[in-house]
Amino acid sequence: MKEKILASIRKFLIWRVKHVSNQNFIYLLSILIGFFSGLGAVVLKNMTHFMQYLLTGKLIEYYHQAFYFIFPIIGIVIVQLIIKHIIRHKVGHGIPSVLFSISKKKSFMERYQMYSSILTAPITVGFGGSVGLEGPTVATGSSIGANIARLFHVNQTTRTLLLGCAAAGAMSAIFKAPVAAIVFAIEVFSLDLTLISLVPLLLASASAVLTSYLFLGSEILLHFNLKDAFQIREVPFFILLGLVSALTSVYFSKMFFAIEGRFESMKSKTKRLVLGGLGLGILIYMIPPLYGEGFSSINNLLQENYRDALGANLFENYLDNVWIVIAMLAGMVLFKVIATSLTFGAGGVGGIFAPTLFVGSAMGICFAKIVNELNFTDYRISESNFALVGMAGVMAGNLHAPLTAIFLIAELTGGYELFVPLMITAAISFLVTRYFVPHSIYAMQLAKSGDLLTHDKDNKVLHLMEIDSVIENNLIVLNPDMTLREVIENAVKISNRNIFPVTDSEGNLEGVLLLDDIRPIMFDQNIYDSTLVSELMHNAPAIIEKENDNIKIIMRKFQESGAWNLPVLENGKYIGFISKSKLLSAYRRKLIEVTS
Repeated sequence: MKEKILASIRKFLIWRVKHVSNQNFIYLLSILIGFFSGLGAVVLKNMTHFMQYLLTGKLIEYYHQAFYFIFPIIGIVIVQLIIKHIIRHKVGHGIPSVLFSISKKKSFMERYQMYSSILTAPITVGFGGSVGLEGPTVATGSSIGANIARLFHVNQTTRTLLLGCAAAGAMSAIFKAPVAAIVFAIEVFSLDLTLISLVPLLLASASAVLTSYLFLGSEILLHFNLKDAFQIREVPFFILLGLVSALTSVYFSKMFFAIEGRFESMKSKTKRLVLGGLGLGILIYMIPPLYGEGFSSINNLLQENYRDALGANLFENYLDNVWIVIAMLAGMVLFKVIATSLTFGAGGVGGIFAPTLFVGSAMGICFAKIVNELNFTDYRISESNFALVGMAGVMAGNLHAPLTAIFLIAELTGGYELFVPLMITAAISFLVTRYFVPHSIYAMQLAKSGDLLTHDKDNKVLHLMEIDSVIENNLIVLNPDMTLREVIENAVKISNRNIFPVTDSEGNLEGVLLLDDIRPIMFDQNIYDSTLVSELMHNAPAIIEKENDNIKIIMRKFQESGAWNLPVLENGKYIGFISKSKLLSAYRRKLIEVTS
């Protein structure tokens, strides 16, 4: 059966080459990938809602408050069992796993990634994990796109573009924001904004949002009605909101990685699960709005409905005091970050997009209430407007994606009248946050290892180059105890290279011998048998370590050493040489491929 399918695909590919241009084929694939990405988003969303319906239904209606404590740990236990016995692979954190596949795996993603998030994320969120579905949705869509690209044997550049199309489709479907989804793919995945890349992104985004409308109807995620128009005299407060958003974003990133680092230092998965699950359960029991994604709380905040947004809690009888409300809103900001980090630390699967929106809305409305209560102005600023713009501010800082933040919030809520304050707050938050936190949560790990792709064309090409493609292992290897006669007879006469590595019997590099080193004495036969390689060789000007050095580091070593050839070691053993000329030729080929 498998052979028949493969044969049919081969026949189709032959027909396609003859009758369909490469560009038109990419357009068709982008539409197909958009559809499947949208379908993945629909499945994830519906499974999560079904899970939440079962857990919050009438069966346990009168006991639900107590179950807040135990639900999250039950969900994470189920997720870990699924990962161990069904998926049998590590499930990455959504968007970071996609970025890793682009930078280190030539835009290939494993097949299990097409369903791993679908099996785990709805259970994590449905049982109360304080994370979102956006990251898993993007990971699912991107994996579908990568595997469709693999099926039709497209090149690496096209695979990366189609993977971006899948990510745009997933975001478009889950948020019903096709324009923001395109901006997201370009900004977060460092895709080039050209007409050639823009059309597939448009097609994928449109295909996905139509799929979402088909299965989920016209219901929108966030509900916002503009009550108060933007006033120019509010500009100073939006500038200040940008600074507060930056402070919140820095706190989010620092706290997230601090807690994640603490959990990663624990060797026992059981210990992680118990500590993270219990900690999360306690937080959700004390602050019910931390349960799940939190979009219901965000909508209540946008409608200035504080009682429903804050939920049933220990201070619900004191909500007539505005400072109690402000303190609880600030608590939601502080503890949502901790709850999200605990969910990941315990082993849950999800994304940080929804928590970012949650934190931004609570921070924005808390800021507005403080301003209004302190009577800084003769009029009251719109708290719902500041909740909306606060979401953009924290997103711009936290994700390092100011354009995505502006367009997503405006498109989600129809708040285009607030475009100017969105721009002011997002820009300030992004610039200030980047000063303290150079990389987004998505990109931090890749940036630490030097594998992060950016819009810098030169760095992007260097990251996409593979070291194996430039290693030459056909050089004649010498032994330190060889005589000059043996070198001339067994190496110089039969080699077309002017460099010879010298290793011991175990493959350890002892030194390098150049033809220039023996040219002055190679015609003096009187010393042929008395002169050894160990006397003529010298140390290499620099050493390339395959397991530690990427292409960017290798280029720097060539520049600093001034050498034209450098030896490569793997686990301390000699495996070959890299020449500067071959490296530059490979760079030129990759540059042409990336920009084609």
